[in-house]
Amino acid sequence: MYAGCPILWQSKLQTEIALSTAEAEYIALSQAMRQVIPLMNLIVEVSCIFDIYMPKPKVHCKVFEDNRSAITIAEASKFTPRTKHIALKYHHFRRYVKEKIIQIHPISTTEQTADIFTKPLDDKTFLYLRKKLNGW
Repeated sequence: MYAGCPILWQSKLQTEIALSTAEAEYIALSQAMRQVIPLMNLIVEVSCIFDIYMPKPKVHCKVFEDNRSAITIAEASKFTPRTKHIALKYHHFRRYVKEKIIQIHPISTTEQTADIFTKPLDDKTFLYLRKKLNGW
């Protein structure tokens, strides 16, 4: 989301087999970062094209994750025996997390806006998440 508006979303089945829910969430987080990081770089590069005196923008991204184990894996600087089997291709965004360009915040499952796209919801939850997403 940018300025309160959704600009990019995607829902699809994972192509990898995960051994735990933490690993599945981490893989989903990694795939989301594959979409976000190029957008962040584009914002920085566009500011260099125009010949307007402005300070170089500092682009940061807040990611909300409802699985604390996935957050721990993303923020860890070393592999543990339980996470060393995760393919290296999913760790590409850890540098951004370490440099605090991407910040991963825990969020309650009841507040996870993406659930409106991925799960069947009861009426009350659907209306709450729709209002949170669209404002109506």
